[in-house]
Amino acid sequence: MAASFPPAFDGQRKTRLLLAGVLAGAMLLSACSTRSLGRAPVEDRGAGSARPVPGAVDTSSVKLLPGAENAGKPGYYTVKPGDTLIRIGLDTGQNWRDIGRWSNLENPNLIEVGQVLRVAPPVETTAVVVRPVTAGAATAVAPAQASSAPAAATSAAKPASTPSASGSAAEEDLPWIWPAQGQVLAGFDEAKNKGVDIAGKAGDNVVASADGRVVYAGAGLRGYGNLIILKHNNTFLTAYAHNQTLLVKEDQSVRRGQKIAEMGNSDADRVKLHFEIRRQGKPVDPAKYLPAK
Repeated sequence: MAASFPPAFDGQRKTRLLLAGVLAGAMLLSACSTRSLGRAPVEDRGAGSARPVPGAVDTSSVKLLPGAENAGKPGYYTVKPGDTLIRIGLDTGQNWRDIGRWSNLENPNLIEVGQVLRVAPPVETTAVVVRPVTAGAATAVAPAQASSAPAAATSAAKPASTPSASGSAAEEDLPWIWPAQGQVLAGFDEAKNKGVDIAGKAGDNVVASADGRVVYAGAGLRGYGNLIILKHNNTFLTAYAHNQTLLVKEDQSVRRGQKIAEMGNSDADRVKLHFEIRRQGKPVDPAKYLPAK
């Protein structure tokens, strides 16, 4: 319906009122627009709209060293600065070649600080086969199965403990002999000397202190010169260092008293034999195992 104005209103006042109405309408529209712009935006929480969290660490490019998931577990060793596979084998009482095989190393000469190696043989497991039993047969054999199940479980558990107990007792009792005939220059000191030093002349005989197998023969361990390591059983290793000549090779079996090297001064200040006995990788005092001179 059109607005009507009294005759008293002239054209100028009509124009002013119309302009005032238009201005009021414009202000109303502006207020509505401002209110809609002030609303909180809708967040798309879909998988494709993920944003980085401030302060979060991006682990997508972090390199995980081989075996890292086994760090700290029994039977595993974390490589430290200065380690070599030969030293790790000596310190854990294992053949360095076995450690390389257990750890699936493509190149045993390349190990990294922080890498985790297996230093104990993998545990072999025996699969249990369950055979289905028909309903008719179940009634006839159920009592026999129930009575024999505990016995089967007991017999399965015994082989895992009994041989290891008797084996370890036998391994502790080895008939040791002195590896050289010279005078003892320095005795065992857990902090400074991990074995005994025996005097002699260049070329003197160095013999195996007990039956065993050569797990290392070479000069790859700093501070030991020409070195031989024998593994006698799962408990004991012996080390013969500073030799002039090595007379055995790796994987060779030797007998107690067999000549394995000639005394020398390789990586030493004088001619001598440095001899160690390691029990499960830990140096022990040879004087407690060798016969009295």
